[in-house]
Amino acid sequence: MAKAFYHINGNPMFYFPSRPNPNRPFPLLLSYNKPLKVTMSCNQSYWASINEDIEAHLKQAIPIREPLSVLEPMHHLTFAAPRTTASALCVAACELVGGNRDRALPAASTIHLVYAASFTHEYVPRSETSRPMSKIQHVYGPGIELQIGNAMIPFGFELLAKSDDPARNDSDRILRVMVEITRAIGSEGMIYGQYDEVESYQSDNNKSSHIEEIERVSEKYEGTLYACAGACGAIIGEGCEDEIEKMRKYGLYIGKIEGIMSRIGSSSDKDLMEKLVEELRNLANNELRGFNEAKFNGKIFWKCHQSNIGLASSPRQREILPFNYIRIFALDSWYERTFGQS
Repeated sequence: MAKAFYHINGNPMFYFPSRPNPNRPFPLLLSYNKPLKVTMSCNQSYWASINEDIEAHLKQAIPIREPLSVLEPMHHLTFAAPRTTASALCVAACELVGGNRDRALPAASTIHLVYAASFTHEYVPRSETSRPMSKIQHVYGPGIELQIGNAMIPFGFELLAKSDDPARNDSDRILRVMVEITRAIGSEGMIYGQYDEVESYQSDNNKSSHIEEIERVSEKYEGTLYACAGACGAIIGEGCEDEIEKMRKYGLYIGKIEGIMSRIGSSSDKDLMEKLVEELRNLANNELRGFNEAKFNGKIFWKCHQSNIGLASSPRQREILPFNYIRIFALDSWYERTFGQS
């Protein structure tokens, strides 16, 4: 069944962004004035269109202009970090609960910025470090990377605050999203995960404790980030409390999967982790059952999968498209990349 999800009309269904080239030239962009949205063409996947919309929003928000000493490195570091699908999950969760994509782009962009800042700080070049060297070329010195990384986080919250539209009475939702993101990147979330991972590099753990360490770090770092993304998307999309919590748990489980798979080293590690990943897949799937039963006809979903429809043409197909892709997002992609086809 999984093979049927690989392509739509001859095009890849899954979108796994490659690490961007840090030496690519950056076009001169106009000053930021209004949201920029990329229209999804007939040969683009749902996830590819989300990522393009987020990237376009960020490029317009961070143009290369004066002061160049600040905005040029900020632009570079924003796109130099390996892409995270957490920001795309934020948009998909918003659409899943009935929200509009444009409203989720500022929150998704903020999530990307705090992640990029975290990555920048983690891999600032140091004379002595127990961390593995970053594969991203360092165009700027460690002092600049440290300071610009500090600037990226408040800039992300500025983008989010500016998206508040009094006409839509969004203030409470925007404030709640800000609280969600600050909690996710704080001492009980991503920073805790980073600290724990650095500590693990300095100790010689046995196999059992090593596996436990991977699970714990993955839950605190990627798990917290993705849980935040899922919840923020549902909040922006005006989902009910039950939907928000379901998307939070969904994000936690797939974030843990992402973290575990990025940290698996030897084949023996994979054997030990396979059962855990399968359990997380099932837990993630369970969180989506309520959306399936409450909003849509399950037969339509599976008919949609099996017939390989691409971008939906009818209103009903467009309505179910986010659920189809968000479900595939969790249950097939990362597992098959690491453990082979199910």
